Amino acid sequence: MTDDALTARRAHYAGFFGDLPRTDYGVVVGNCQAESVRIVLDSDDLTLLRVPPVYEMDAAEAARLHEVLAGASVLIAQPVKDDYHDLPLGTRQLAASLPASGRAVTFPVVRFSGLYPFQAVLHVPGTEEDPPIVAYHDVRTLAEAGGIPVRDALGAGAVRAEAADSIAELERREQQLDVGVSDLFAAPGFDLVRTVNHPGNPVILAIGDRVLRALGRPGAATDPGRPLLDAVHAPREDWVIDAWGLDAVPEPVWRVNSDLVDPAEIREAHLEWYRRNPDFVRGALERLRPTLERWRR
Repeated sequence: MTDDALTARRAHYAGFFGDLPRTDYGVVVGNCQAESVRIVLDSDDLTLLRVPPVYEMDAAEAARLHEVLAGASVLIAQPVKDDYHDLPLGTRQLAASLPASGRAVTFPVVRFSGLYPFQAVLHVPGTEEDPPIVAYHDVRTLAEAGGIPVRDALGAGAVRAEAADSIAELERREQQLDVGVSDLFAAPGFDLVRTVNHPGNPVILAIGDRVLRALGRPGAATDPGRPLLDAVHAPREDWVIDAWGLDAVPEPVWRVNSDLVDPAEIREAHLEWYRRNPDFVRGALERLRPTLERWRR
């Protein structure tokens, strides 16, 4: 990281790196969803420091996080395994640094594929970079790269089955957590998720309200008056809209930082990326094998 980038990062996370508040404060820890939860919960009654997402933290920042937690009253966290990235960033490890009077509340990483059945977020050991333009894999394009014919669209039954599987996985992960969200997706709509892992404001606000209840604190989450996690919107395909009977207009393009991007452009860029990363393709297709068998042409 350059000196300028480091200075900008420290300025962005000034509350984390600077002098700590003398009043009641806490932190929200996790991935990009955690920052959105922090935004709707930060208040005069409970200052929540902006901290880097765990996947960006280095050893010095992990050590600083433990220092911050030693004086915090609240840790609000998505589940992170012990020694994540070989750093003491596991949720249990972080909670252990709270003072005796501190409270820890956990909420899930939200992923729901019922509106974007072919969209996947995949990580294969040995391939650290993301594909270009959007960091989402279209299973149809990935299957094409592996020479596997799959359908271009799914029927209503298959769409609903994908949603049911997605909700069941959320329910499974929620069993060990303090806050759940799976019930929010019983009646899917595009206001709930912009991509498989970018929930909309209604979901973020519901998480915030439930976190406050779990903490035994009064009040409610506050809508910031702007869309959260708004940088990337996936296309809304007509067959998905039909499957759910939604009153929505199909959107055939991606929206990436307010730019409209043709899926064909992403498809070609990803196919080239797959050609340069054959190990990723093999590993990803192996992981997706049961899904691909269901969706074969």
